This record gives sequence, structure tokens and C-alpha cells, in this order.
Amino acid sequence: MEKILIVDDEAFIRENLERILAEDGFRPFSTGSSEEAVRLVGEEEIDLVLLDLNLGARSGLDVLRELREVDPEVLVIIITGYGTVESAVEALKLGAYDYIKKPFKADAIHLIVRLALETQNLRREVRHLKREGGGQLASNEMIGSSPQLLQVFRQLQEVAKHENATVLITGESGTGKELVARAIHNLSPRKDRPFVEINCGSLPFNLLETELFGHERGAFTDAKTRKIGLIEESNGGTVFLDEIGEMDLNLQVKLLRVLEDRKIRRLGGVRNLDIDVRVIAATNRDLKQAIEEKVFREDLFYRLNVFPIHVPPLRDRREDIAHLLDFFLKRFSREFNKKMRDVSRPALDLLMRYHWPGNVRELRNVVERICIMHNSEIITPEMLPGEIWGDAPRRDAPFSFEIPPEGILLEEMVNEVEKELIAKALQITGGNVAKTSRLLNVPRGTLRYKLEKYDLSGDE
Repeated sequence: MEKILIVDDEAFIRENLERILAEDGFRPFSTGSSEEAVRLVGEEEIDLVLLDLNLGARSGLDVLRELREVDPEVLVIIITGYGTVESAVEALKLGAYDYIKKPFKADAIHLIVRLALETQNLRREVRHLKREGGGQLASNEMIGSSPQLLQVFRQLQEVAKHENATVLITGESGTGKELVARAIHNLSPRKDRPFVEINCGSLPFNLLETELFGHERGAFTDAKTRKIGLIEESNGGTVFLDEIGEMDLNLQVKLLRVLEDRKIRRLGGVRNLDIDVRVIAATNRDLKQAIEEKVFREDLFYRLNVFPIHVPPLRDRREDIAHLLDFFLKRFSREFNKKMRDVSRPALDLLMRYHWPGNVRELRNVVERICIMHNSEIITPEMLPGEIWGDAPRRDAPFSFEIPPEGILLEEMVNEVEKELIAKALQITGGNVAKTSRLLNVPRGTLRYKLEKYDLSGDE
């Protein structure tokens, strides 16, 4: 039975929440004292805390810090009737799971508590998985604690147990589909057998066919010796077919037979060979659309899609960015013998807002490039690529504009361009005047004057 602690200085709120939680089968604890809350978290192995942001003279944010010091793994939901966006953001930065305002409905409490406890259970499963799996997950770039990534961890843990189940991994380029495939293999009974990978989009049809199925001597002009194919080579282990959506239709037919009959025949061969492999396929394409376009076989899709796993893009799990940054910083600082150890707050804000079209691979490359180029201990905004600043134009890029025959109003046009640039800079910095002045390289007083001139607003 999960233990949930209610910390609120209003008795009727505590009583109401105790009733709601007891109805769901949880064991509620409650207190109006911050000191008592810290003691209970330390002694009772509390699973979840519902914490009021206003506890008389004490701030709930201060109590949140103390609770996280006592138990870094405890989940905390902030509850307040006086909250602001700023306090919500600050609570989340300090590690709160979520934020809900009074007055609240029972249904909202039921839902948010259930989601929080599911997240807590997933995190515990992943920690157990990492211990039991000999660190295979912790040693690669599958880093983070977002609910989306934790769901991927749980799925791969389950399917790894079933050594013959075919897996289809989907997701954008750079999300880590290969890492998921390797983790499934490393955690499966096949872990001591080969893991063989091939990119189906990197070779033309005839070469890919030979790579996968092998050939006998004399099968074609240049076949001077027998060649063992990758599927046969991975016998007993796992074959990972990356970018399966790029495979030629004729080759898809042969792969379908492999999945149905568990047999292969080398090119030029006269007999079938029994094989025992797990097939894991991955793609960044929409295979259902490819089926409609007649470039992917529907029967093969359903053979591959026995156990689907979707790897979310980095922009949908931004809470993992800080974890990945720390991992890559340590890795490349050690590799390049640098002292880079942290990211400044302004640089982190930019990294958190960026949309990361190249996903984890792009983040990895950015950190690697910075560690190569710079010798400081802290990553600052100036070190980040231009696209992370908001696709700003290069300073040395020539400005091009066609002047119409009727001429232009120069001052009016300059003002419009200046207003647009300031507005875009404010958007990038979240309206922060100090950051905007640094981004535009103008004094803060000058920027304030221009904000008033163009009727724009910013926060100090």
C-alpha cells in the first residue's frame, strides 16, 4: 500500500485529501508542520508528498528542498491557492513532480496521484533493471528520468525476457533506436550470442541481399568464395535491421519468409538452413503511410510489429536534457582532457528551449564540439551554435534587399526591422530584459528606451 503524506496548514484541506486518498486504497499521513513532514519522510518511506506552497511563516519551496535532501527520490506535488507561474516553475526546477491549484476537484487529485505513483514505480523498476542488468542501460546514452523514457525502459525490460519476440522500434533519427535494440539484446537470454547490425538504407538491393543472406561460390560473376550472411552469422543471437523502411520490396519478401519459416537460403544455394535469431527492426518512417504508397509490404509490417516500441523525440522529454548534458560533459571532458564541468543558467535556458531536430545525437555533437573548441569550466551562451540562439543570421552574412522603383521610407523600414529583431530576441529570452540586452549587444538602458518606443514589454 503506497504511503502519501499531506502537508497543509489548513485542517479541512488535510481531512478532505485524506478521505480522497483513502478511497483509492492509499495510506495517508497528514501534518501541518514542516518539521513533522521532514521527519515522516525520513522515517516512513513515503512514496508521494502533497505539499502546500504556503505553510504559515514557512515557504513550501524551502520545505521541498529539505524533503529532497532527506529523500532525493520522493515525488512531491505542490498544492497552493496563491500560486503564480513563477512559483510553479521554481517548484518544478527544485524537483517537484507537478503543480495543482486550490480549489481542486477530487477527480483531479485521483488522476495526478495515480500518474505520479506510476512514474515512481517506473523509476524504481529502472533502478532495479540497471542493477540486475549489470549496468547495460547506464553505460550508454539512454539517460534520463522522464515518464516517456521510463516507459521505454519498462517495455524493453519486458520484451527482453521473451527471446523470440520480434520488435519494431520507431522514432525520429537520433533518438537512440539502436541503443534500445542493444539494451534488449544485452538483457535477454541471448546476451552471450552475437548482436549483428545492418543499415538497410545504406546498400543497394543486390549488395544488401548478399550481406543478409550470403552466397555460395559461383552464385554470380564475382562470387569466388562462399560468403556467410549476417542473418546466419547472428544465429543464436539478435539481428538488428536499422532503417527497415528503406528495404527494397523484393528483399522484403525474402525477409518475410525468414520470419515465418525461420529458415534462410544463401544466394546460389540449393538447401534451406535453419536459423534461431531474434529480429529487431527500426525505422524513422511512417510504415503505415509507406504501405499506402505501395513501398512497404503490409504482411511484413504485421510480422515485424509484434512488440512495438516508440522512442520519443528529445523535444518531448526536455526534462532529460540536463541529465544528458551532464553525461556528455563528463564523457568528453575526460576524453579531451578538459575541465568543462557545468552549464551556465542562461546557456541551459537556451538548450532547454531549442527544438532539437537531431535529437540526442545533435545534443551529443554540440557538447563534443564545445569541449573540443573551449577550455573553460562552464558552458556559456556564446559557445552555443547559432541555431540554438534561434536561427539568428551570421554577423558576417551580407544583408540583401531590393529597393523598388518608387523608393522606400528608410527610417520607417529601419524601425520595423529593429522592432522585429527586438521582439524575436525577447521571445528567445522569455522576455528577460537583461538577457535580451546581452543577446542584442545593446546597453540595458538603450533597450528599455526601444521597448517603450515600440510598445514592447519585458521583465527585469
